[in-house]
Amino acid sequence: MKMNDYFDRMKTVLGEDYDRFLETVDKPAYKAIRVNTLKIQPEELLPLLPFAGEQVPFASTGYYVDAEKLGKHPLHHAGAFYVQEPSAMSAVTALRVEPGDKVLDLCAAPGGKSTQIAADLNGTGLLWANEIVRPRAHILLSNIERMGVKNAVVSNMKPDVLCDKLEGFFDKVLVDAPCSGEGMFRKDKEAIFEWSVEHSLSCAERQKAIIHSAAAAVKPGGVMVYSTCTFSPDENEGVVQHFLEEHPEFELIDTGCRFGTPTLDHAIRVYPFHGGEGHFVAKFRKNKGRQYKGKMFSYFEPPKEERVAIEKFVCDILRNPSFRHYHVIDERILNLPDVELLPDLEGMNILRAGVKLGDFKKNRIEPHHNLATSLTPYDFKRRLIMSCEDLAAARYISGEELEIDSWINGWGVATVNGVTLGLGKAVNGHLKNKYPKGLRTLAWKDLQISM
Repeated sequence: MKMNDYFDRMKTVLGEDYDRFLETVDKPAYKAIRVNTLKIQPEELLPLLPFAGEQVPFASTGYYVDAEKLGKHPLHHAGAFYVQEPSAMSAVTALRVEPGDKVLDLCAAPGGKSTQIAADLNGTGLLWANEIVRPRAHILLSNIERMGVKNAVVSNMKPDVLCDKLEGFFDKVLVDAPCSGEGMFRKDKEAIFEWSVEHSLSCAERQKAIIHSAAAAVKPGGVMVYSTCTFSPDENEGVVQHFLEEHPEFELIDTGCRFGTPTLDHAIRVYPFHGGEGHFVAKFRKNKGRQYKGKMFSYFEPPKEERVAIEKFVCDILRNPSFRHYHVIDERILNLPDVELLPDLEGMNILRAGVKLGDFKKNRIEPHHNLATSLTPYDFKRRLIMSCEDLAAARYISGEELEIDSWINGWGVATVNGVTLGLGKAVNGHLKNKYPKGLRTLAWKDLQISM
């Protein structure tokens, strides 16, 4: 009976579009990828992906696909693309990120929107990606790492605590709030049976608390986008109206998007008949408030002995190292984002700031996978060149040792179609595989993509 409640409400919400919506209910869910322009351009990637089709209407780098097992594709492992529901790209499109912005993604896992923001920043500014649930925060970190994002801070904090510490700091804030997920019903059939009016109402209360917290982090003149993947008016229009009543310093403004169905004059709703599973997007401008008054990060170079060891380590592996801000924490070697943009991190639960280059071990430095993912193949002195069609690429991803001909012994990088896959160490004509065990596929034979 509860699904009768759902469809009765959808009839009220959709009006004359209800029949169009019903026609989509039993159809397959849309699938899409977003090209990661930090690593490769669409014109370079798309010819390598025969399953990629037309551009989605929600983002300039998104494309519909008709394939399964995309997560096993070598170019996915390399971070050349992100598998993402097409309408989910709309929120970052509405945010209008510009190079140099300081951007907070408050509810960021698993990382689709954060890595889209990072691509728009193109290595400039600062991305702060936060996730309150710790296991999901580690998934977020893995995706930030895979996509080669250098200028990010990844945190695992409660939204109210984080936004209170960083009051008035960010140019742009994204709140992609946890919701009842009605827009995912075609993708996740089990979610249908978990739905209820009561659950939707409880989600709305949580969303009001989250967006209230987020408001503090926006600087005066900055903007905030609120989005969900549900159709519920309580979680969408209801949250927006409640927020505006509680926060007169904000105004609802045009998203700048010309897809979907307008609501509340400036917000938009996306339904399956628009080409995506479902999304709601509203954009606000903060007209007054407090600027960030907290401390900025105090950067100190590592002690001379550590710095010399790090510089020797990177010069042995890389052609022209361009790292600027080495930072050592508990034997972990990081290259920080632009320290002039970093707030004070004391008291924060930070999983990663910038790029992890390696770890100090006994009498040596062990490079980290993030060193490979953050750079291009041409940054490395030694590289194994492969294509996504080579069995060698599949064997590398599965963790196998490879034979090599011309490497001098030492650390290098395995590459696929001009994008880095991961590290390896050459020893007497063999490449010792250093691809992280948690990322490996069980068998390289399973890497054939179903189309």
